Amino acid sequence: MEIKISGGIVRPARASEGVPMSAMAIQARTIVNFLPLSCRRIGAKVVHNTDANYTGIRFDTKVGPVVLEMPMYDEPYRVVHELIEPDKKGRTEVEMHRIPQIYKPQGIAHMTAEYLRSRGFLG
Repeated sequence: MEIKISGGIVRPARASEGVPMSAMAIQARTIVNFLPLSCRRIGAKVVHNTDANYTGIRFDTKVGPVVLEMPMYDEPYRVVHELIEPDKKGRTEVEMHRIPQIYKPQGIAHMTAEYLRSRGFLG
């Protein structure tokens, strides 16, 4: 499943409505296909967020949403924990992990799943 966020409104992204076909969107879909069942079970979704200017894979974990953001240019992949309410410092997200772009989609999927599992984000 894919969702689009624009203007603070969350909508399902459907092929009939013109799903984004950018390089980042294709990369996100490829990585999702290699995720293990444990990640799919918690609701892994491709997200196109125009408000925050990213495309990524959102995992609805037991401690809140975690997003694997697709890299822009030469930056690494970022695993970000989105906070439901701002913390004491006013942050709405916390970057937890970075993955360099040197890995193939299978490796990115495996490293992301293993990171989430080893940190207790997966059930």
